[in-house]
Amino acid sequence: MTGSALPRPLLPFVEFATLLRANGFPIAPEQTQSFIAAVGLLGPRSLEDVHRAAIATLAPSLERREEFDALFRLLFLGQGIAAPAAADDEEEMQVYDEQDGGMEPPEPEEAEESGGAPTGAERLFARQFPPLDEAEALRRFRRRAPRELPHRRSRRFGPSKGGSRLDMRRSLRAAVRRDGELLQLPALARRQRRRRVLLLIDVSGSMKEQTDSTLRFAHSLAQATDRFEVFTLGTRLTRITRALRRRRADQALSLASSLVSDWDGGTRLGDALQAFLSVPRFAGFSRGALVVVLSDGLERGDPAAFVDAMARLSRLAWAVLWLSPLATSSDYTPETSALQAVLPYIDRLGDGSSAASLCREVLQLEGRVA
Repeated sequence: MTGSALPRPLLPFVEFATLLRANGFPIAPEQTQSFIAAVGLLGPRSLEDVHRAAIATLAPSLERREEFDALFRLLFLGQGIAAPAAADDEEEMQVYDEQDGGMEPPEPEEAEESGGAPTGAERLFARQFPPLDEAEALRRFRRRAPRELPHRRSRRFGPSKGGSRLDMRRSLRAAVRRDGELLQLPALARRQRRRRVLLLIDVSGSMKEQTDSTLRFAHSLAQATDRFEVFTLGTRLTRITRALRRRRADQALSLASSLVSDWDGGTRLGDALQAFLSVPRFAGFSRGALVVVLSDGLERGDPAAFVDAMARLSRLAWAVLWLSPLATSSDYTPETSALQAVLPYIDRLGDGSSAASLCREVLQLEGRVA
């Protein structure tokens, strides 16, 4: 729909979004629609209501807040500009696996400031990771994880004091050494083996504040167990498992940053999960595994694809743990329709607001779902 075909009351709001894009603000068409809807919900009774709706939906970064406010005052004082047609930003979900080298990540574009709201667009640049102040929680996690991560019974048997199966070989050897006398019957029990942990990390704009903590948590997990897989979800699906195997955190995160090309971009969880399940090797990673999804669930793609992917994933996995930065209290209820629709396929919805909460939720899951 062109600017002239829009209803006259909507023109200032569309023109404001266009003015922001012309000045380098990453505003997607979905954010413009949300802005108009928010203004309608607020009334509005004053220009301050319009300003609050703009801040909440268009999400300017703190560094450019003054410029955002200046443009707001410029337009709503009567100096409008014509709005061009919005571009369609839909594109096919791309999958990148650093192991096969079949697809090189795109060259980074000039870095621009991006807001925190999820959009359908993607922002291509390398992320820099600042020092983390939760290092002690991650060190404790690395010590505890080998024995407290979820385990499963192996098909192999091993010596055990409380086993229910007689160890005939050890019994015969002991009988030979003691002239046929056995003081104790050796027993066997199934050995315990750690389950694979599959991390699916949302790197969209709405998760911008938590990305550093989640990637450092993923690196700590890689140092605690060899049975893990890590993928990032946004406008693309990227496997970063090998990058996180490096012992030094700064090297691992730097390499992961160069592999992931959709930092702080859009949110297409359904398309990314469908792409994950469509690759047999990737889907096999989730079979019998603990699947941990680190996301706020603000899906901008097709909700039906999202629900179908979560249903298939739950049938393959041992348990699905969804950790959201919004679930900071025990009585948290998802507000998005997409996340509400997939709740039947989630074994636990937990707190993902910090690295310490991520460590706690993962280590305590086995006792909660057993």
